Amino acid sequence: MPVEQRTLQRLAQIPNLTIYEHIPLARYTRFGIGGPADVLVEAESETSFIEALRIARESGDYTVIGGGTNLIVSDAGFQGVVLRLVLQGIEREDLTLRVEAGAELQALVDYSIDHGLKGLETMTGIPGSVGAAVYGNAGAYGHSINECVRHVRFFDGSGVRVIGNAECEFRYRESIFKRRKDWVIFSAELAMDPAPGSELSRIAAGILKIRLEKYPLDMKCAGSIFKNLLFAELPESAKARVPERVIREGKVPSAYFLEQVGAKGVQNGGIRVADYHANLIYNTGSGNAKQLCAVILDLKSRVKERFGITLEEEVQYVGFSSAADTVPSAS
Repeated sequence: MPVEQRTLQRLAQIPNLTIYEHIPLARYTRFGIGGPADVLVEAESETSFIEALRIARESGDYTVIGGGTNLIVSDAGFQGVVLRLVLQGIEREDLTLRVEAGAELQALVDYSIDHGLKGLETMTGIPGSVGAAVYGNAGAYGHSINECVRHVRFFDGSGVRVIGNAECEFRYRESIFKRRKDWVIFSAELAMDPAPGSELSRIAAGILKIRLEKYPLDMKCAGSIFKNLLFAELPESAKARVPERVIREGKVPSAYFLEQVGAKGVQNGGIRVADYHANLIYNTGSGNAKQLCAVILDLKSRVKERFGITLEEEVQYVGFSSAADTVPSAS
């Protein structure tokens, strides 16, 4: 149900909050897609966020978002309260970095390179916030952020806790935070190694050049839409059809399977699969969530039928609760 005025009044009494009503969530997603949120709340302190979250939970539907890089928001938007924690601090103590969840991942990468700290340079050009990077164990070129994470500080729904790397249960593009939707990451502590800043800059510059060729800054996309697959976990029938040359570090790019089923160039309205990359879906400018979900479902169905594999999206869905707006499934 729509957010009641009483809820708005209670939120308005909390310091360090910015409150928006009926604001299009398309502004907060890299796809540039999504209807309005009844209420969007941006918190500038942990205390304010926790209090706003408590009120939002009592009032009805709510969700927490980060930078919106990996979000697909329904055309109907979100009926309820959307919360964002916008703290962006980065601090250094010797080889340790402490970073707040709202900081841009690129800002953290640049900071680490500027201070001669090795471990994040391969993640240059990956959009989104640090909180989202930890949540999804972001990475590239054979490295993921879990390699640096020492501790994560988060709100578990009742109090603030700190857990170590092992308790985060990191796996390829996974963490415990993906399974515990009621947990909200506040900050992370990273253990880094020393290295010459000039060498780190050289590595980052080369990676950024390649990334921008695939994902131009003005492209409305979430990067690769589907997770790559671990070769060891594929069914034997699929393993037999994968050339050894495409296996990289024990993983098979989803793009390989997508190419085999003719994904490149597929289009539905304003949503298109890139001609040069079968795992890149983008909004040409006029696309909507319905079209995007239709393309995702089409590609998942093709791969499922041909290879017996269910591709898994890297993106998260917001506001898909009605029969008209459903999350794609090719089970």
